[in-house]
Amino acid sequence: MLTNFVDGYNHIGIPTDDIEKTEAFYKGLGFKLLWETVYKGDRVKFLGWANIVIETYEKSAGAANAIGAIDHIALNCTDIAACVKEAREAGYEFREGPAYLPYWEHGVAYVTILGPNQEIVEFIQKFQSEEEKERMVKALG
Repeated sequence: MLTNFVDGYNHIGIPTDDIEKTEAFYKGLGFKLLWETVYKGDRVKFLGWANIVIETYEKSAGAANAIGAIDHIALNCTDIAACVKEAREAGYEFREGPAYLPYWEHGVAYVTILGPNQEIVEFIQKFQSEEEKERMVKALG
């Protein structure tokens, strides 16, 4: 079962056409900027409050801007290689990945699957060291 490799929630992904307006809105609710970067020309910001993390990001193709337009929910993964293997064996429909991003100090690896309502469920492992990252890169092939 994939939840054998999950130890909690990681973040909720909200695409935006106006990242500054989105940041100001969530800061107004009490969130703080945790981390920001640029990925493929689009700005990305992680905002946090208590144990809630929102990843807001610009989309070159534009955000949906519709009620219910949250893009994905991400679950914190403890062993991304084992998670990918089990998801493949279970026949889940992969949407993206496994892929790597240079986010945070040592990077992350993730995979997304598609749910029955077209929702995206992301399994993500935030690497704690370069050694852990190298181990997972080898395990994923």
